[in-house]
Amino acid sequence: MGNIHSRKLEHFTQLSPASKIALSTLASNRVCHYGAHEDIIREGDRPHVMRLILSGWAYRYKQLYDGRRQILALCLPGNLCDHNVFILREMDHTLGALTPVTLTEITPAALHALTLAHPCIAQALWWETLVNVATQREWTTNMGCRYAVERLAHLFCEIFYRLRSVGLIEDTSCPMPLTQSDLADTTGMTTVHVNRSLQELRTKRLITIKHRRLTIPDLAALERRALFSPSYLHLNHTGQRRDTKEG
Repeated sequence: MGNIHSRKLEHFTQLSPASKIALSTLASNRVCHYGAHEDIIREGDRPHVMRLILSGWAYRYKQLYDGRRQILALCLPGNLCDHNVFILREMDHTLGALTPVTLTEITPAALHALTLAHPCIAQALWWETLVNVATQREWTTNMGCRYAVERLAHLFCEIFYRLRSVGLIEDTSCPMPLTQSDLADTTGMTTVHVNRSLQELRTKRLITIKHRRLTIPDLAALERRALFSPSYLHLNHTGQRRDTKEG
């Protein structure tokens, strides 16, 4: 699944050289490209493959008949979208490209063969699944308990940590392609409320957003404002290699 996904999975378990090669080989097959704002798979479609994001940002969302949209999750580079989605008769949400996206399609048979040959990859994928569920719980808490400024600050902290875990930050900045409308649909706020909250974070010099990049001058200060703890991302988990038969 590529070097970026290997780096992500190694937060959960130690991968052998053979496992890394197998991941890279799998990532080179069935590569697809999507334009910004293009749907990758729609609600109601029947899923046959899983998708690994190689570059770009995708997102899962639900849309009501009147056009209102809720962004349910962000799929960043290195994310395997819906490990078990292929067991569904039809999609219950839509996966769309927020930016231009390059991804690889992985068949259930290919993933099954990979995890049988490399048990450590199976272990890491279980960890990744648990982190995805924990992140969903945190997003629910974000919308149910945190105030507007805290919601945005929390989202920015999470994105920064996730991108840093796969080596996609520069000093104190990272990509930020989310528009104010996207932020509103992610946090359950109006665009007016998002604008006001962004102004407060800027005024307090906790963030700057310029040229589609987010800069966080003092990450610890932003974490305090967001009531943020990265523990749910489990980035400090130290795994043990399971595929001991490999060289």
